[in-house]
Amino acid sequence: MILMKQIFFCIGIFTALAMSRLIPHPPNFTSLLALSFYIPVFIGLRYLPVLILSFAITDFIIGYHAGTHWTWGSVLLIGLMSTFFSKNFYSRILGSFFGACIFFLVTNFGVWLSGMYGVSLSGLYLSYFMAIPFFAYSVISTLFFSIIIEIGHKILVDKFNFKKA
Repeated sequence: MILMKQIFFCIGIFTALAMSRLIPHPPNFTSLLALSFYIPVFIGLRYLPVLILSFAITDFIIGYHAGTHWTWGSVLLIGLMSTFFSKNFYSRILGSFFGACIFFLVTNFGVWLSGMYGVSLSGLYLSYFMAIPFFAYSVISTLFFSIIIEIGHKILVDKFNFKKA
């Protein structure tokens, strides 16, 4: 029974991530950052590799790019830091916002290192400056999906006595 529950969680993680990434959406408006934060909080850190594998599979479909591994690295960092923000609703929302900030900082550092804007201090500034519109989408989508996940979790806990896997 426990194995079936774990398989269900793995399939659910992949499905949620794949739907969010493969269905047309505004740039960076996906559930990926919220999932990166909430999966370790609600079902356990041991599912973080499943999340990263799900990214790898969807990236195979979407196409790898120079920043792919920076994205995976930010997912790992977000997942690891999420355990420090698991106390209550407000700390989780704050933590998910910090997750969006981590994603912004890590992935745009990777863009800078790729040389797209020049490997200089002005290139670093430009890399972050040009990403501000994408950051806005990331923050809005992360908070939006975080609230949806919070509502879903509340329903699972209240109605179905859901416990951490």
